[in-house]
Amino acid sequence: MRRREFITLVGGTLVAWPMPARAQQAKLPTIGYLGSGSLEGQREWAAAFVQRLRELGWLEGRTVIIEYRWAEGRSERFAEAASEFVRLKVDVLLAGGTEATLAAKRATSVIPIVFPLAGDPIGTGIVASLGRPGGNVTGLSNLSSDLSAKRLALLREALPAVRRLAILANADYSGGVTEMAEIASAARTLGIEVVPATIRRAEDIAPAIEALKDRAEALYVMGEPFVNTHRLRINIFALAGRLPTMHGQREYVEAAGLMSYGPNFPDLNRRAAEYVDKILRGAKPADLPVEQPTKFDLVINLVTARALGITLPATLLARADAVIE
Repeated sequence: MRRREFITLVGGTLVAWPMPARAQQAKLPTIGYLGSGSLEGQREWAAAFVQRLRELGWLEGRTVIIEYRWAEGRSERFAEAASEFVRLKVDVLLAGGTEATLAAKRATSVIPIVFPLAGDPIGTGIVASLGRPGGNVTGLSNLSSDLSAKRLALLREALPAVRRLAILANADYSGGVTEMAEIASAARTLGIEVVPATIRRAEDIAPAIEALKDRAEALYVMGEPFVNTHRLRINIFALAGRLPTMHGQREYVEAAGLMSYGPNFPDLNRRAAEYVDKILRGAKPADLPVEQPTKFDLVINLVTARALGITLPATLLARADAVIE
């Protein structure tokens, strides 16, 4: 089956599995899938998860039930969905991201929790250590803070004249302090001045970027569920402000960002399915070490580059895993 057809099929499954059929299959193992964003924005991630489960012998609606909830980047929905999954007594809870995982951990210390990505699982208190997670939580770290230096090096390669870099972050993001420190440290090494810009609501985006006029020459967008949900709005205002953007994942670049470097998120969701498979077959989360990404993507949007009047080095374009034209 071709990739686009499979994603369409999975998308239909995510929203259209009939309730009577669910009830008939009540004795099947149940996975609670807590998406940090929206179905539209994370359809490919969910498709990768379901496809890997299928390869491992878990057929949705036949040998396993998947209950989906989408937080759409709103922190209060993480707690609501996690509590609902506890009431449903799901067998495994997949929590998409740091905030979702923290909400799930607060909701239950019994139900196994798997996270397909978390920026700093030790620093945020998700696990005790990578090798021995302890408790009922395990998964994959997306190394978001550790990759900051690499992203800044790529940005400097693309824009050698950059001396002042704005960092846009959700002020309520729990992993933001650690990542901001990593970015600032990497920036100092490159002789780049950092200009913080924080938001909490969608209404904050336009004024926050407008305030950067004449203060910054590029914008580093710190990714997390709320920011991801509003990535197109952020990039539109950045374009209007003539600010080239650096992101941590491909979806931002597909939404008019300039470039991104980071783990391949569909691949992380495939690997999360392997954790779920092991747990459904009897493994304990405490015995499953937290793993790290093995697949990384450099993505560049040439349409955005042209709109900004930027000519990117041929050597950089040659190394890109994907170029959007």
